[in-house]
Amino acid sequence: MTDTIRTTRLPSGLTVVTETMPHVGTVSLGAYVAAGTRHERPEENGASHFLEHMAFKGTARRSAAKIAEEIEDVGGHLNAYTARERTAYYAKVLKEDAPLAADIIADILQHSVFDAEELERERGVILQEIGQANDTPDDIVFDHFQTTAYPDQPMGLPTLGTEDVIKAMPREALVSYMRQHYTPHRVVVAAAGAITHEAMLDLVAQHFTALPEGSADAPLPARYAGGEFREAQELDQVHLVLGFPSMAYDDPQYHAGLLLSTLLGGGMSSRLFQEVREKRGLVYAISSFLSPYVDGGTFGIYAGTGEKEVAELVPVVLGELAAVQQAVTEDELRRAKAQVKASLLMSLESTSSRCEQIAHHIHTWGRVIPMEESLAKLAAVTTDDVAAAARKMFRAAPTLAAVGPVAKLPGLPIIAGKLAA
Repeated sequence: MTDTIRTTRLPSGLTVVTETMPHVGTVSLGAYVAAGTRHERPEENGASHFLEHMAFKGTARRSAAKIAEEIEDVGGHLNAYTARERTAYYAKVLKEDAPLAADIIADILQHSVFDAEELERERGVILQEIGQANDTPDDIVFDHFQTTAYPDQPMGLPTLGTEDVIKAMPREALVSYMRQHYTPHRVVVAAAGAITHEAMLDLVAQHFTALPEGSADAPLPARYAGGEFREAQELDQVHLVLGFPSMAYDDPQYHAGLLLSTLLGGGMSSRLFQEVREKRGLVYAISSFLSPYVDGGTFGIYAGTGEKEVAELVPVVLGELAAVQQAVTEDELRRAKAQVKASLLMSLESTSSRCEQIAHHIHTWGRVIPMEESLAKLAAVTTDDVAAAARKMFRAAPTLAAVGPVAKLPGLPIIAGKLAA
């Protein structure tokens, strides 16, 4: 690890990680909480996302308007997001305004008041967000895929929550969830840019003094099951996701899986794009994805296609999944490595990307993985490794989710049978 990246675990359990980038004029910093959708019980589904919204709606010292005004008065940017395994609150500012950004993020994490009027207003906003997702088939199909792949468990819950649960969620549930999960040992405070580690430690010591001391059980292990979901709707296209169980972040085959996703459906030169769109014209959009977790993951293929084309599309996709298990060429592997390597190296130029990455590394591996180590692991992957990763995934139980005019979409037993053959 370079001496520009430093990590300190404080006696409270809170971790501070920084990457000093002396040749830039900005700082990105944030608080990353190891609590997300998979940490929720069914009756509190959506609490992580609801909290993310409420954090900006006022503290003991700042109104919602004041939070927005203070960060924008200095030309800064403040935002947040909720994922399955964590929730993030982050800012990007000029280097001289890092103390203000740290103060605001610490304030919203520790002193949010959850005003009743603001809470009801934001409940309505989230219900609108859920409604918008439900009206966006190429978005909601991924929720259906996740729920089908991981049924009857937190890993399969929708990140936004459901309308019924959000409508019924009381203020006390949000306060209790935050008290249980936003504890120091679950929080990583990260910063990247024109700031030293010592300066960030000083800001944390000054501002992050009131995180709750509660405790929460570890999340339930992810139990992939697979299955089929289809919903007939009067749409112009069928939106479908076909997926499989995949590898966790620490799996020895992780990098092979990452390269497999890239060469199979990661760009215009990928097998699926060339065969399905360029040669056959069956889709406008097709792509693959690798979604690892700390204890598992999924590999999936998304496509949007016409009602008539879907019957032809599926066998073509299955043919590509079969072919990649048998042979991968040196040229396409080299191209995939170049794409992934370029993406990793380009991310080094952004303070926001680096802040995000080092926090993610601490949560996932307990240390920041040096770029040289990541690149060496990518370089070591062979064509046989990629084909082996494909065989491991594509011979497992599939998951199919589809929304739209699905009458001509082959059923899961047919798809599973072709995969097995």
